[in-house]
Amino acid sequence: MSKRLYNEIPSLNLEDFTNGTEETKAQFVKELGDAYNSIGFVAIKGHYLSDDLSQKLYAAVEKFFSLSTEQKKAYEKEELAGQRGYTSKGKEQAKGHKVPDLKEFYQVGQFVPADHELKKEYPDNLWPSEVPELADLAKDAYQKLEKTGFEMLRAIALYLGLDENYFDPQVTYGNSILRAIHYPPIENPEDLPADAVRAAQHGDINLITLLMGASADGLQVLRRDGEWIPITALPNQLVVNVGDMLARLTNDKLKSTIHRVVNPPKEQMKSSRYSIPFFMHPKSSMDLTCLDSCVDEDQPKEYKDMTAGEFLQERLAEIGLLKK
Repeated sequence: MSKRLYNEIPSLNLEDFTNGTEETKAQFVKELGDAYNSIGFVAIKGHYLSDDLSQKLYAAVEKFFSLSTEQKKAYEKEELAGQRGYTSKGKEQAKGHKVPDLKEFYQVGQFVPADHELKKEYPDNLWPSEVPELADLAKDAYQKLEKTGFEMLRAIALYLGLDENYFDPQVTYGNSILRAIHYPPIENPEDLPADAVRAAQHGDINLITLLMGASADGLQVLRRDGEWIPITALPNQLVVNVGDMLARLTNDKLKSTIHRVVNPPKEQMKSSRYSIPFFMHPKSSMDLTCLDSCVDEDQPKEYKDMTAGEFLQERLAEIGLLKK
């Protein structure tokens, strides 16, 4: 593991990998691996999501969350465990945290052809009739972010000494999620439980997360020395971090870093915050058994063997979305 301590997350250009020379491609892989060894986060430009699409999607998302509670709840289906449609406030808390996060969200899942074997495994997406433009915008963004994720995983595979396309069959029609999050205004902060925050400290469940620039500051990452450092995605950048599934597969060679969204300063508490992460998941059948190349005397095997589907079900129960 790298001993380097970053004061800010490294910024890389994905085009160095996708369209560069062998030298720039190798340099991208090295710098990505160094960052994921230490802080677990990078900022990426040269990806496939345009700023124009990002802005249009944020506008549609803001329009949805401005609907009445009754209108939004029409798209909340408890049996889907928050995996499609709307999830209201007070439903999700970070693993090990007893107080729910101060947020509501809307989730969009994989687009599978009608005749595909995985069609029966994934629930259909729910689209609000009040915001008709959301369906096309969300699908476009989902597929652009997924395409970017494929390239990031190819670079990660090379860093791990695997075939470049090692992850491709696992993430093709994988169980990935586009999540639009609204952190509502905090009207009466004195009435909140002492440890209630917009998103308590947590690691992501999936392989990698690709985060579109949020509408306000607040995201912080826990550095290895225990210091929290702020992260802001600049225009035309995505923040891409390692999730727990990838950390598990690599026996913590790649670091799933704890992060959180803190409450804003008092003068900004009555403002909303919006955020749209893309959680890149594999198919539920993917074996997350630690890679042999990541296990040795210095780094003994840390995790029991399980599939991605088993791990997801376990974590959804832990964070309160799946009722046991």
